[in-house]
Amino acid sequence: MVLLMLDGGLRPGEVLGLQLSDIAYGRRRVTVRKRDDPPRGTRQKSRRERVVHLLEPRTLDAVNRYVLHERPLDAESPFVFLVGGRGGRGGRRTMPLSYAALVRMFARRLDGLGLRSPDKTPHALRHTHATALWEAGMPELALQKRLDHASPESTRVYTRVSDNQVRADYIAAREPPK
Repeated sequence: MVLLMLDGGLRPGEVLGLQLSDIAYGRRRVTVRKRDDPPRGTRQKSRRERVVHLLEPRTLDAVNRYVLHERPLDAESPFVFLVGGRGGRGGRRTMPLSYAALVRMFARRLDGLGLRSPDKTPHALRHTHATALWEAGMPELALQKRLDHASPESTRVYTRVSDNQVRADYIAAREPPK
């Protein structure tokens, strides 16, 4: 889930709303769909369907490991990320993971690493994704489409210019033209 938000820029609700049929491993992408049946406590913000390419091998590899080794084998739910059952991998009584459960799991992991702070949330991973792509030179319009933003202003809110980027741009600007 974390890698889908960090490497794919997906919203937490989009990750929780993914169904098994939305994942195209061979094409290394997921399809984020507007859902009329969002999982418990999940806000579906997607206004339309979009394809998100996941070219970092670790992302879909991690999802694949979860589906093959952790997701309940006999789950009737089409959603990827599930909770419930009687322990083990038996999954008849499983339900989609809720937003509140995702936030708790994320906070517990950060606590374990000694990194927890109010600004570190699952949604903040989306901001990290946007900033990294912007600093790597992705055009603003392409980034806007990848993030499913209605306006460029929304995309600008997501991108934070790091001190290293400011320094690199300053040095580049001071170089004489060739």
